[in-house]
Amino acid sequence: MRNLLVWRKLAVPSLLGNIAEPLMWLVAFGYGMGALVGQVQVISPGGGQQAVPYILFLASGSICMSAMNAASFEALYSAFSRMHVQKTWDGILNAPVTLDDVVLAEMLWAAFKSLFTVTAILGVMLALNISHSPKLLVAWVILAGVGVMFASIALVFNALAKGYDFFTYYFTLVLTPMMFLSGVFFPMEQLPPLVQAVSHWLPLSNAVALVRPLFMDQWPSEWLRPTLVLVVTTSVAFWVALALTRRRFAG
Repeated sequence: MRNLLVWRKLAVPSLLGNIAEPLMWLVAFGYGMGALVGQVQVISPGGGQQAVPYILFLASGSICMSAMNAASFEALYSAFSRMHVQKTWDGILNAPVTLDDVVLAEMLWAAFKSLFTVTAILGVMLALNISHSPKLLVAWVILAGVGVMFASIALVFNALAKGYDFFTYYFTLVLTPMMFLSGVFFPMEQLPPLVQAVSHWLPLSNAVALVRPLFMDQWPSEWLRPTLVLVVTTSVAFWVALALTRRRFAG
């Protein structure tokens, strides 16, 4: 609630900042490169090959990427400012709440910011007539979970950071490679077999595997493994974030 009251004053520039970059990716690559590529062959839920417009292929992947980036940015830079620079967490801890409560609230807030961004981008995609599948509602729920997962992962690095520069390692060495290895811009089947084997276990890959068929108005044929990967990753990451944050404040 505290974060929401502060954010309400900056809601419009925050919204523009969060959706401008993914929409530029979508327009530049979706319509620009899409005019050259035309259609992309993807594995359909039935197991065969299916041709889909590149703009649809890109939209279903980039919205997962947007959920990842929005949750990560909020749980890193903004949470670190409140925890370390502004000492907001210290002030909150004077109230009858525990540190675990604060970490949980920060995770949920970052997930909300992610969902807010995703909802706005979905609205633009609907306006552009990229997809009107009723299954987008299910995709919206999955994307909420994606925000929770990446917020939990980011809070691990937030607990370890000594300054803002530390986050460059996370964005450069973790998030950026994941963007290009998770089937956002091109099918993972184009990657070498060894890289594919690693990519199939990346959190973003499994999010895309669940969301993309829904954009195509189909149900994912393989939903159990991606769902388990997302749930286990979220649970482990949040537990580690709690443990590291406790250790940081104990020191």
